[in-house]
This record gives sequence, C-alpha cells and structure tokens, in this order.
Amino acid sequence: MALRSSSVARGPSRTVTLKFWSDDAGTRLRKASINEESAREREQYSPTTLPFAPTVGQHERRHPIMSAAQLLNPKAESRRRGEALRVNISAGEGLQDVLSSNLGPTGTLKMLVDGAGGIKLTKDGSVLLKEMQIQNPTAVMIARAATAQDDICGDGTTSVVLMVGELLKQADRYISEGLHPRVLTDGYELAKTEALKFLDDFKLERTVDRELLLSVARTSLSTKINPTLAEQLTPAIVDAVLAIYQPPAIPDLHMIEIMTMQHRSAADTQLIHGLALDHGARHPDMPKDVKNAFILSLNVSLEYEKSEINSGFYYNSAEQREKLVESERRFVDDKLRKIVELKKEVCGTDGKKGFVIVNQKGIDPLSLDVLVKNGIFALRRAKRRNMERLQLICGGTAQNSVDDLSPKDLGWAGHVYEHQLGEEKYTFIEEVKDPKSVTILIKGPNSHTIAQIKDAVRDGLRSVFNMIVDQSVVPGGGAYQVACAARLNSDEFRKEVKGKAKWGVQAFADALLVIPKTLAANSGHDVQDCLAALQDAHASGNIAGLDLTLGEPMDPVQSGVYDSFRVLRNSIASSTGIASNLLLCDEILKARQMGKSGPPGGGGDEGE
Repeated sequence: MALRSSSVARGPSRTVTLKFWSDDAGTRLRKASINEESAREREQYSPTTLPFAPTVGQHERRHPIMSAAQLLNPKAESRRRGEALRVNISAGEGLQDVLSSNLGPTGTLKMLVDGAGGIKLTKDGSVLLKEMQIQNPTAVMIARAATAQDDICGDGTTSVVLMVGELLKQADRYISEGLHPRVLTDGYELAKTEALKFLDDFKLERTVDRELLLSVARTSLSTKINPTLAEQLTPAIVDAVLAIYQPPAIPDLHMIEIMTMQHRSAADTQLIHGLALDHGARHPDMPKDVKNAFILSLNVSLEYEKSEINSGFYYNSAEQREKLVESERRFVDDKLRKIVELKKEVCGTDGKKGFVIVNQKGIDPLSLDVLVKNGIFALRRAKRRNMERLQLICGGTAQNSVDDLSPKDLGWAGHVYEHQLGEEKYTFIEEVKDPKSVTILIKGPNSHTIAQIKDAVRDGLRSVFNMIVDQSVVPGGGAYQVACAARLNSDEFRKEVKGKAKWGVQAFADALLVIPKTLAANSGHDVQDCLAALQDAHASGNIAGLDLTLGEPMDPVQSGVYDSFRVLRNSIASSTGIASNLLLCDEILKARQMGKSGPPGGGGDEGE
C-alpha cells in the first residue's frame, strides 16, 4: 500500500497535514491531523474561553476535510459521501470483470492456487467466490450474496455478480451527471417489480418430461464443462433424479449419492441403480461376487467389546481363564449361529442364491472365519448414511438384534460384487428391484477433472430439480433479458413511470443486456452486432436467443436451450437489492468486532 504526504497552508498560523493511502479500488482513505501553532487560535478553540463547547456541526464547518465519524473518534478510518460511492461502484465493477469471462458454455477457466501449492481449475462462479481471497469489503458483500444464490437455487452465481456490477456501472453514468442515487434506486425497484411480472408471463409452463429434463440438464452442464462431456453426463443426471422422483412428492436430492473414483476417464462416469460402498470384505477367502443375494442390514457387534462400565474378572487358574474366554466367545457365536440359520433358511442348498451382511459395527477375525465357512459375504463398519440408503435401495429392515430374525427382514439385490482398484476396494450393490436411492460414480484421470465434474453434476441435479418443482422453464440464450429490456423501454410501461424514476428504469433495462453481451463476447463475436440482431428479431415478434456458434439469433425452444425460472427470479431480486443498498451507502466506517457486546460507540479499548 503506497503512502504519500502533502502539506497545505491553512492561514498564517495553522498547518494541515493530509495523509493519503491508495488502495486497490483506486480510492483514497483520508486521515487528517491539524497542528495549531498559534496560541491565540488554540485559545479561541479552548472550551475555557467559550461559553459553550463547539458542537460537531461547528467542528465540521471549521474543518471540512474531517468526516463526522472522525470528529467522534479522531482515530476513525472512514470514506465519505462521494468517496464511499466510488468505492462501492469500483468494487462491483472489479468483481464483474473477474467473473465475466466465465459466463456461458464458451466461458474460460480460472486457476486457483492456494498457499500450500494446491491447484484447482474451475469456471463455476460459486467455487471461485468461495475460494478467492477478497479483501475489499464491498466485494466481499457481493460475493456472499452471490454464493447465497447458489445455495438456494444451485446456479446463477456469475449472473448475480454481473448484474450487480452492471447496475452499479449504469448508475455511475447518471450520478456523474448529478442525479441522486435515491432516484435511481426508486427506478430500480419499479423495474424489478415489472421484470418479475414479465418473467411470470414469459416462462413456459411444462409438465415433467424426460426430453425436456435432458435439455435443461444439458444447458446447465454445458456452462461448467465441455459440451461433449456434458452430452455424455446428461442422461445419467436426468435418470438419477427420475429414479428418486415419486410424484406428487418433491424429489430429495440427498438420495443421490455422488461418489468419486480416480480411474479411467471422465467419459466413464456412470449411474448406478444401487449402492456403491468405498470398502470391501475384510477376509481374503470371502466370496467376492454374489448373485441373487439376500441382504441383511445389521447394527450388531460381532466382536468382543468392553463393557460400558468399569468391570473386571478375577481367576485363580489358567482353567478358569479359559472358561471366561469361552463364555465370551460363546456370546458372539450364538449371534453367528442365528445368522447362519437364517441364511440356510432362505438359501437352502441352492448354489445360485447368496447371502450378504452389511454391518454398521465391527466383525472380529474369528467371526469372519465362521461366515466364510458358510459362504457369506460380509462388510463391516459401514457408514450410517449408507445403511439408511441400503434399505431404500434393497428393501428390508435394519436390525439391532439377532434374536428375532426372519426372512421378511432381508433385502434383495441381483448382483453384489467387490472391485479392487490399486489398494482401494469398492463394493457395488446393483440390479435391485425398485431403488429409492441411486449413486452417480464420477471417474476421472486426476483430482482436478474429478472436482470439476463433481461441481457440474451438482449444478445439473439442481437444475433438473428446479424444473420439476417449478413445472416451468424460461427460453435461454439471453432471450429473456432482451425481451425484458424491450418491455421496460416500451412506451406503454414508460407512461406508468412518473418523474425522475424513469432514468432508473432505463439504467435497469440497459443493465439486463449485460448477459447477452457477455455471452457474445465470450464466444468471440461482435457484441453490438449480436445485440442488434437479437433486438431486431424480438421486434419482429419472435423469441430469440443467441446462437453461440454462429453469433446469430436462434429459437431457444427448438434448440433446447432453457434457463431455470427459479434462478432468474432470485438473481433479479437479489442483484437489485444489493445494488440499491450499495448506491445508498454514503460512508464506510471501520467498525469494532461485529456481534461483540459493549457500550454504544465502542467505549474503552473498542473505540481505539
């Protein structure tokens, strides 16, 4: 941070020293110190020679270079009215410039490097904002609001940042001409209300259809990964959501397990109509491939455990010790005997049927030997979430005791097998009858590819979920933004807006066009030519989006390019609110620790 000082004469007997600190936003944080050299002037300001102490207003008139906050606290750091506004606008534009090149299928990637040398390649706006180091407070506020958009809707992070930056940029044009920010924010509020109303009319009501869901998922995935890979992953994502969708209930995306395996290529990513576990059998002689398997879900310890309370056994001879060991072993063997009896009951002597145990607790080596002798495939210490999903996939009921086991407690799967990759073992449970939960197995040659695909898959799942819940889609490719801007600029709507607020509406309409402009720029096309062609197509009465390959208008409905209604609605509402708040901010103060109790004004050490 650069520091420079200058001295300015203030009359014959007083010197004012100004210190400026330049920051990344190109603004200056101002601190002033006034040296009174004249005893007469010091005496003039002394409360002992005045009938009353000077008020804050009098001080501000005497020292116009000081802010009100600095008069309350001489050590306070603040940016004043016009300066604070420039800080906010510069921060919004700076964050917009960083993320603008990532928008759309033709957007570029960003490389994130941490202090330990870790590298991550991504074009997901949410990942970038969460991983980037942002110090400017205004930019941090915008980033938090944009990532909240991703948490709610699963997409639209980059669009929110672009809209906020463009709303601030358009406002700067009018503010520089003397228009008050309050007038602009009033216009923004009117334009936002009309834009949301227009969005309700512009959306297309649709029922749940696999082909439509494929188009929605493809549009979302293509903005995160290359189009070829997006085309390959689209069916897996749509089928995963449809597998857990039980109308009229809302699908629960937690029932879709996302598992990663560093193996082969990203094109080998697959949907498993079953369960994949990240561990295998713990006995080398245990069967590794079981067909027509009856599955027993247990939460029973099949090993000797210490009691929950401190206790001890005393013996006088080796024979007594052996009897104690036998009694402990007999306690576990009784449990195993009941399990083996159940296996014989359901499988009999039919070698084509198998028996699998998935236990949440441990199984000791002696118990594993007993299970191997009876041809039982057993997994121990399974994760709780996998135990819950196992029942949804295979059926059956998890048992906390082996006392009353019956065939109705068992689940079933057509194929259970173990797959070993290097030193890692995986167990797959497939060919189930009616799975209520599925697994997406993401494969890739390296961790960078896997992380990128994982982020894309999550966004794709949310886009399909949004369409099912909203029962509607919005034509994409910038079609809505162009149509909404035309609506806000129409004579019909301008007649409804009175006074200076119409300039705020005009700025909002111009800001909406940042989306098609950025799409055209990232695709290598002339921005103005593409925008003019889209506006001409809309003026002819057509719904037109931008063809990123040709740079010409296209029908997004015929091309299968759709945006999420929920994402657009939330992005417009949130970006307008953020931009309006930043425009109405007239001073930035350095505060004490937020949420920390203390007297008003930060008394004591807090205010220093």
